[in-house]
Amino acid sequence: MKNIQQRQSDLVNDTCNDCGSYADIGAVIDEHDTELVLEYPLADQSDADAIIAKAKTRFEGVLATTSSNDTNLTIKLQFQFSAEKMIFQLENHI
Repeated sequence: MKNIQQRQSDLVNDTCNDCGSYADIGAVIDEHDTELVLEYPLADQSDADAIIAKAKTRFEGVLATTSSNDTNLTIKLQFQFSAEKMIFQLENHI
């Protein structure tokens, strides 16, 4: 175990020789990564509206903004916490 700890980076805190984790979760997840940007074709406005409704229903305090160009609709979902963003992405296969 001491050899493992000596060889790892200062950013990694892996002291478990059973779990196989190679990185401290804090080195992978940025606490400020709370914005999810999605693009939809303009024709899929109903899909875009549905994903906004899902986010707002699932997590309190989600802010949604939309913008569009000639071909695409861009949605920005601002979550309060990076964990909320990750959970939403996993639940919705994004």
